[in-house]
Amino acid sequence: MAKHKQIRVKSISEYHRFRELPPPEHPLISVIDYAKTKMPEPGNSISVISEYYSISIKRGVGKMFYGQQQYDFDEGVMYFMAPGQVLRVEHNPDTKEDRSGWILLIHPDFLWNTALAQNIKKYEYFNYSVNEALFLSEKEEVIINNIINNIRQEYHTNIDKFSQSIIIAQLETLLNYADRFYQRQFITRKITSHQVLDRLEKVLSDYFNSDKILKGLPTVQWLADSLHVSTGYLSSLLKILTGQTAQQHIHSKLIEKAKEKLSTTALTVSEIAYELGFEHPQSFNKLFKSKTNLTPLEFRASFN
Repeated sequence: MAKHKQIRVKSISEYHRFRELPPPEHPLISVIDYAKTKMPEPGNSISVISEYYSISIKRGVGKMFYGQQQYDFDEGVMYFMAPGQVLRVEHNPDTKEDRSGWILLIHPDFLWNTALAQNIKKYEYFNYSVNEALFLSEKEEVIINNIINNIRQEYHTNIDKFSQSIIIAQLETLLNYADRFYQRQFITRKITSHQVLDRLEKVLSDYFNSDKILKGLPTVQWLADSLHVSTGYLSSLLKILTGQTAQQHIHSKLIEKAKEKLSTTALTVSEIAYELGFEHPQSFNKLFKSKTNLTPLEFRASFN
């Protein structure tokens, strides 16, 4: 019978023991050969909650469940995890074992007292889901692998007062390249990206045309959940393709619906505000004017 268990891994040393690997050469940072890690028994699965950052390129056996999505890592992609996130790994017994890649683990303590300790929060892809992983070209993968090799070589040598600064610099370079490659992916994977936009438009239209709107405006979290993507990925995608944040996109749809009601119905502004989920008409008036430079009544008068 297939079994599933969940564990919390607090340290890099603990992760090495869990994967039946030799002890790490450095307690706060480690580059692991993915092929040498132990997988769950065929048919079984395990969920890991980690207390460190993880950056990986993996190929081979196993399916990853992260957030609301499943992803098969047979192709080889790059993904990122922050402390506290859950990754579920399932061993597929019907697939031949042929794994490759690496896993970079960084404990938050390694970043202590460095600028990266705060700046790492700006890299939104740590909050993406596995189905939003980074697909690298061969050239891009060579760049990333070279940086990983530099990090591995640095902590394999004698640790001295320069080691942390050198490794941090390499990490920052890796994260900046990943940022660049994600921006490229939003543009080059246009079909996938625009499919998300099409679904977004339908989800918002259905929401504004249903009784749900009476409960208030949809939140960014609700919208992301409806599209089966993370909030970070949705916001980044919209910024690149439309120049708007997810919240701005929701407001744009609201204003579009408000203009329709103001120009085609005899409803009062207060009635329209209530139909669009506003408890107080003043809040609706303020938002409408901030987006159009007109009050709702001024907009309606322009059609007379």
